[in-house]
Amino acid sequence: MTNPATAPPLAAHRPLNGVRVLSLALNLPGPAALMRLARLGAHCTKLEPPSGDPMARYSPPAYAAMHEGLAVQTADLKQPDGQQTVHSLLAQTDVLLTSFRPSALNKLGLSWRTLSAAHPMLSVVTIVGAPAARAEEAGHDLTYMAEAALVPDLRLPPTLYADMAGALAASEAVLQAVLARHVQGHGTALEVALSDAAAWLALPRQWGLTLPNGDVGGAHAGYKVYACADGRVAVAALEPHFAKALCHVAGLTADAAQQMQSPDTHRQLAAWMACHTRQALDALAVAHDIPLLTMA
Repeated sequence: MTNPATAPPLAAHRPLNGVRVLSLALNLPGPAALMRLARLGAHCTKLEPPSGDPMARYSPPAYAAMHEGLAVQTADLKQPDGQQTVHSLLAQTDVLLTSFRPSALNKLGLSWRTLSAAHPMLSVVTIVGAPAARAEEAGHDLTYMAEAALVPDLRLPPTLYADMAGALAASEAVLQAVLARHVQGHGTALEVALSDAAAWLALPRQWGLTLPNGDVGGAHAGYKVYACADGRVAVAALEPHFAKALCHVAGLTADAAQQMQSPDTHRQLAAWMACHTRQALDALAVAHDIPLLTMA
């Protein structure tokens, strides 16, 4: 048996080694999924329209990072020669990744019914904005985040959560498709909705964990962001032994660790943090095994 302490990281196993993935997906979720699939060992090819991927214009660094080491070809799928190119590639493909609306796939002759008839062993993973009957609706990362109640004020979220979670879900769907074909002996079609990905991320909030009265929403004095003397400090002393260590180094009473929801505990910790520098807090964290990270 392999010792977990000495086992190579998951990516080293490359579970998709030998699996051939063709992507028609543009912008962020599809290319991010393809980047992850390549890291899992898949042989990845991307087919772009003559106009290219819009991401190359939005953010050349992001485009370069997501396509590093991938085979990128160009084809106009609205033209006969483009159709010939894509079907030639599909004949050698295990999983097709797309991000078109269903109506667009139908117009291009790439519906699941058409593809499964022409390529019975092919699986298709389709990234859509919203599932099933809503797949034709216009939307983007921000609207799916808002739908999931993850945009609480006028500020934009700090990253593209729905897109990146959708990319993870799409790479997971490719793994599912490969396993399903091994069992069933033929290809399968799977749909990944960005709205579902956002809803998945929102589950802790629905459960009340990250609401203001939740322990990881601000109610617990050991799980907060505080101001310190020269920056900020993210404290995650949630478990009792961490809370006890934090209260001890802050000079609070022994009972404080049992009263982490108390306004007094919040005030005392805030006052103590404000008097210490990032360097001092970092040193205390290491010395007393307290989970915290200081920030500028």
